Amino acid sequence: MNRNLWLLAICQGLFLTNNVTFIAINGLVGLAIAPRGWMATLPVMGYVVGSALATGLVVRSQRRFGRRGAFQIGLAVALGSALLCAYAAFSKDFWLLCCATVVAGYYNANAGLYRFAAAELAAPDWREKAVSLVMAGGLIGAVAGPNLAAATRQMFAVPFAGAYLALALVALLSMALMRFIEFPAPPARAQGGGRPLTEIARQPVFIVAAAAGALGYGVMNLLMAATPIAMQICSLPFEDAALVLEWHVIGMFAPGFFTGHLIRRFGALPVMGAGLLLNLACIAVALSGVELRHFAIALCLLGVGWNFLFTGSTTLSLTAYTAEERDRAQGALNFCVFATLALTSFASGVLVTTQGWQLLNLGSLVPVALTGAALLWLAHTRRRARSAA
Repeated sequence: MNRNLWLLAICQGLFLTNNVTFIAINGLVGLAIAPRGWMATLPVMGYVVGSALATGLVVRSQRRFGRRGAFQIGLAVALGSALLCAYAAFSKDFWLLCCATVVAGYYNANAGLYRFAAAELAAPDWREKAVSLVMAGGLIGAVAGPNLAAATRQMFAVPFAGAYLALALVALLSMALMRFIEFPAPPARAQGGGRPLTEIARQPVFIVAAAAGALGYGVMNLLMAATPIAMQICSLPFEDAALVLEWHVIGMFAPGFFTGHLIRRFGALPVMGAGLLLNLACIAVALSGVELRHFAIALCLLGVGWNFLFTGSTTLSLTAYTAEERDRAQGALNFCVFATLALTSFASGVLVTTQGWQLLNLGSLVPVALTGAALLWLAHTRRRARSAA
């Protein structure tokens, strides 16, 4: 870890502070002011829809302004959208809140590239550990996000309006830190060199990296976005929901201190397989009860499973493209993630408010099974290639 990686890890933590706070409060604010109860997670969905729509703009900004300039633009959007969310909460304007979270999605899409930038700040032999350790910076968000939401909940007469204003200050802090990160110069032919995206995306390793990253993130989002609403339906206080989310995000990012070591020793596919098994364990615990301990254990297992799957898929994807192809390949990977998150954000609100927590968890078995099939297919493809050689 060098100075640039440490600073990027802190920016990752502040980014996750924003995300975790959004997850903790957007559904509840939506539930309070939405015209219909099933619309509660539309602000959560708006965040990831905005992220998917922004991937093309983010790619162009990365090419035009470089890593630091493009990341600063994303943080400026984070600042403005947080202030707009606060205004929407004060005015109880549900549709303005949804629009504000769509705008905030640009920041999500932009900061989603922090993990790829981490690999560029380390020597080639240490890319896995750099990705893993920068993602471990999300521990800042694990602690700060839920506690920020709880501490600012009653700051004003309108619940959670203060949380949005606090996120504006978080964006300002991240902008100040980003100024001191020195990113390497972009590759010589980044704007036009390399293979077309269609050729890159036909590779089995790219297909599986995209599928596992998107589906693993989708399952995590499906259950996490619904958790505060499910706990409120079960008459558990918001402080309990904040605690559960805190341990969930600790599970997401604490393994970052050793996931890179595991990938270097065992390979990406076995680590991703372990993440898949942890997802199954999460669903089993969630189906066993609706007390605080069930939510806490299930969400912690879900977080660790996500870390193994997402860090593994990110590392796997690094072998699918060259430096000249990075912008288009990374943009495509992020689009797959955000498109899946948009679908699961909407589905989580609809399912938990109309069908209940149990059915929501049973439904999550479908993407888990698809992810397992993708991992087995790539393992079989690699074995066959080695036999042919």
